[in-house]
Amino acid sequence: MSRGDNSNRGKGSGRQGGNPKKKSYTRGNAPVKKANNSPKKISNSDEIRLNKFVANSGVCSRRDADLYIKTGSVWVNGKPITEMGYKVKLTDEVKFDGRLITPEKKEYVLLNKPKGFVTSTSPEKTRTVMDLVSNASKNRLKPVGRLERNTTGLLLFTNDVDLEKKLTHHKTGVRKIFHVELDRNLKFEDFQKIEKGIKLEEGFIQVDEISYIEGAAKSEIGIQLMSSKNGIVTKLFEHLNYGVVKLDRVIFAGLTKKDLPRGHWRILTEQEVINLRMM
Repeated sequence: MSRGDNSNRGKGSGRQGGNPKKKSYTRGNAPVKKANNSPKKISNSDEIRLNKFVANSGVCSRRDADLYIKTGSVWVNGKPITEMGYKVKLTDEVKFDGRLITPEKKEYVLLNKPKGFVTSTSPEKTRTVMDLVSNASKNRLKPVGRLERNTTGLLLFTNDVDLEKKLTHHKTGVRKIFHVELDRNLKFEDFQKIEKGIKLEEGFIQVDEISYIEGAAKSEIGIQLMSSKNGIVTKLFEHLNYGVVKLDRVIFAGLTKKDLPRGHWRILTEQEVINLRMM
């Protein structure tokens, strides 16, 4: 046999991996891996580390949460927890400095409500405001206060329970401005009655300011009040035998409808959230 034949044979062996005793594998004939019969550790998806729970609630960072846990500032189901790595369930009652917290990121959505939508969080046969903000967040948001079905304008939604309670409490005095259109001209004596305040079944209603809207083609009025009672503007004018044709809330707690078309929503800015919390 010639040297050339030996050379070719060597090359052939090289194409097979260089070692005739070593088996090469191609896709489809790879060796079968040994089965791992050891049981897998099952994680409980309903549980979350306590420091992450606190951080997700928005009160502090995860690193700071560890420090607060060490000092006993975090309580779970009525007991202080100082153990690092402690896990809680989403249904557990967690308090930070005595205040109930949730692991959801706090979100704030402002809607310019159109006519014909009910302010309700429960499924109903009619359309609700929740249909309008269904794509705004994966978290469950609640409207702050209410607007009647045919009342339009600003409506705030949030999962921040503390802020929601604060803005709806009668002592907070949230500033609201409405544009009102009546079925007839407002008499001057009735204008004065509203300025002085009117006693209704809901109590004595005192407005902060009332004025005609300049240049209005119809009898339109601007009214500013602090009352947290639902539908109070409509009841105020109905008490004086006027029909409310149109009611639009144009300002709520310092928030305005600027660049927010009817039926649309937007996320509040950080500064707007800070302003609300400082009220």
